Amino acid sequence: MAWLGFGEQGLIHLYRTEMERKAYVDRIHQLAKENQTLLEEVHRLRTDMEYIESVARKELSLIKKNEIIYRFDKKETRSKDAGRITKKAQNLDKNGRSEREVQQNGKFE
Repeated sequence: MAWLGFGEQGLIHLYRTEMERKAYVDRIHQLAKENQTLLEEVHRLRTDMEYIESVARKELSLIKKNEIIYRFDKKETRSKDAGRITKKAQNLDKNGRSEREVQQNGKFE
């Protein structure tokens, strides 16, 4: 009985082999899906000129004649804007008036 469970060709070996088989089957299904996606992309690249243009624009940074592209660095823009906003907020009184407005209209609270 122990040989049947723990032997070289026993149930534990059978269980491990079945787990490996399931892993391979799952991998085959995953690769089949990836393969189908790639085949669809190849078909689109062969037939759809608008798709080719969009891919060229994204991956190669190509532009049309007389076209201008503006690029903004999000990190620098956000930090500069935040600095300006906090600087403006520091110069306001509790009623939301700037120092200049208060000096022109009366006392600074």
